[in-house]
Amino acid sequence: MQQHGPLCAGIDPHRALVESWELSYDLDGLRSFTAACVDAFAGHVAVVKPQSAFFEVFGSGGVAVLEDAIRDLRAAGTLVLLDAKRGDIGSTMAAYAEAYLGGGAPAPADALTVSPYLGFESLRPALDTAAAHGRGVFVLALTSNSEGKDVQHARLGELSVAESMVLGATAENAAARAAGELGSTGLVVGATVGSAVQELGLDLAAVGGPLLAPGVGAQGGTADDLRRVFGDALPDVLPASSRDVLSAGPDVAALRDRAAATSERLAALIG
Repeated sequence: MQQHGPLCAGIDPHRALVESWELSYDLDGLRSFTAACVDAFAGHVAVVKPQSAFFEVFGSGGVAVLEDAIRDLRAAGTLVLLDAKRGDIGSTMAAYAEAYLGGGAPAPADALTVSPYLGFESLRPALDTAAAHGRGVFVLALTSNSEGKDVQHARLGELSVAESMVLGATAENAAARAAGELGSTGLVVGATVGSAVQELGLDLAAVGGPLLAPGVGAQGGTADDLRRVFGDALPDVLPASSRDVLSAGPDVAALRDRAAATSERLAALIG
């Protein structure tokens, strides 16, 4: 983020976007779309976030395209956050952790989004595997979809569910924070959640890990939204933009320019 600016650029090859690039919505189109994104972003943005589902829809061939993209991005020194939102218990969670974060994974990402709604501690295999291999996780905490409130705003005694996730990540990052470093357990907090952070009493500035903020750009998230949602935690925020940046394609130079301009605006905001 210090070198390239605070931008997480998404690779989201969903049908409408692929076809808007005048590509066929098939494996060949997926390859072309992904290759253009990799060419545009590799070595030029801080983090790239492929959405796993849009590759999985094409079966093993699509997963192979995703794995190649992860390898190429990481070879260029670009951090890869795989957006797969995995969450389970016991040996199944351990298998997910090995598949995406383990030392023997075929194309390990630098970090993985995970869902903690089987309980924060159900993530332990992913947390431990990430720590063992110098990787990270981003835990869903406060998402901007309307349905999320039903679970995330619910209370467990005096704590909201969202606050229990924030406290879990804060505890995981305690040692790094004490050493003056940013921890490797991040949170996902939507840029468009409005006043929910304040209403739920979430102390995001104390988390000590990166805060992924999806929703900037096409989903309506603005600079004012980021200030209102994150407040004192703003220096730890990694805003994510997918559709807004990708709408500049299919030209590689135009994609790269859009990402650079977006990153510059965000850097000026975050400081």
